[in-house]
Amino acid sequence: MRYLLVIPSIDIKDGKTVRIVQGIPELNCNEYGSDPVEMARIWRAENAKMLHVVDFDGAIEYSKRNFKIIEEICSSVIIPVEFSGGIRTADDVKMIMDTGVSRLAMATMPIENRSEFKKIFDKLGPAKIVVCLDIIDNEIILRGKRQKTGLNYLEFAKEIAEIGVERFIVTDVARNGILGGPNLPICIEIANQTKTKITVSGGVRNKDELMDIQGIMHLGVDSVIVGRALYENRFPCQKLWRIAESGIFQ
Repeated sequence: MRYLLVIPSIDIKDGKTVRIVQGIPELNCNEYGSDPVEMARIWRAENAKMLHVVDFDGAIEYSKRNFKIIEEICSSVIIPVEFSGGIRTADDVKMIMDTGVSRLAMATMPIENRSEFKKIFDKLGPAKIVVCLDIIDNEIILRGKRQKTGLNYLEFAKEIAEIGVERFIVTDVARNGILGGPNLPICIEIANQTKTKITVSGGVRNKDELMDIQGIMHLGVDSVIVGRALYENRFPCQKLWRIAESGIFQ
């Protein structure tokens, strides 16, 4: 039975778990637990089936200082770890894959170095490489959600889908971290126009919105990354995953 995959997000800056507000690391989430490795263990204990880890030092400063933490996360849990943040070259790809991550979510390279991205994609394939669409006012943005590109999200998504990419992570940055609700129309549009799978990221507030996402799974929107709502315990985690796996949110 197909079920909605709910993926906890662990956002890292300066070696600590942070809260992300509209794409910018704002507050050290000491009240949630500042150790990203311990956070990964907690989510696994709560029965998460996958983790989404974002390295904001890598994305903003092109730093690799958190790679050891990523490696510790991967060795501490037995579920897949998806990674995003600061992957610009083939060497970067090798280094981060060597930490044990299962999938790379890339944003900058497909725009700034398309030929290199194609080589990496051809080597690793769509199971290992997905592309992030971070969107503000219909425009793709980069560098930890700080740099405008002038690219329309839908035209860019169509170009990347032609390469063979089978999944996009779609973030409406204006809604990210403020519990503004997911932007499902934009996710449906991308899924329809590119014939790819979509992971919704940002804005989810409650189980009713998860139910809304489940209702459009047949359109290709089959998973969701959740941050603040999980950390603030807006729905009991173990119950959430049991319900998700049953295929019915009640």
